[in-house]
Amino acid sequence: MEIGVKIKALRLKNNLTQEELADRCELTKGYISQLENDLVNPSIETLNDILVVLGSDLGDFFHNEESEPLVFKKEDYFSKDYGDSVTTWLVPSAQKNEMEPIMLTLNEKGAIESDMPHEGEEFGYVLKGKVKLSLGKKSFTVSEGETFYYKADRKHSLENLLDSKSIVLWISCPPNF
Repeated sequence: MEIGVKIKALRLKNNLTQEELADRCELTKGYISQLENDLVNPSIETLNDILVVLGSDLGDFFHNEESEPLVFKKEDYFSKDYGDSVTTWLVPSAQKNEMEPIMLTLNEKGAIESDMPHEGEEFGYVLKGKVKLSLGKKSFTVSEGETFYYKADRKHSLENLLDSKSIVLWISCPPNF
């Protein structure tokens, strides 16, 4: 890991010169320069002092954002067939995130079981077909190219209205699928 490169990026992000950072950390400008060029290795205590001045901490500094994938391919998806429908989870382990996107394929005249009221909100975009959204005592027809959005505080379900498959991109926040 190139500690110096990350420190320099944080310093620039905070609009500090090497001299300003050095003064705030009671170090020399030369030491900061050597550190940013990976010519010296700071002690944990010195690194922690520098990070505090830069508005960070050791945990955030060493957290490797690249370890969490950002792009997912079809081979990463997981699907489960329920008979009337197939649910495809588009982001592996999404239940740890703020939202959970799925692709719901409703077979001919297929439906999903009613979901009991719960915390959160849900959004859907009908990619193909036409569905009936039941929300509490009300029902809505949602056609291809249309969306729905609601608070999940009422019993809700989806039903395919066609003799062919309907496909819905559905996002639940927080994860609930």
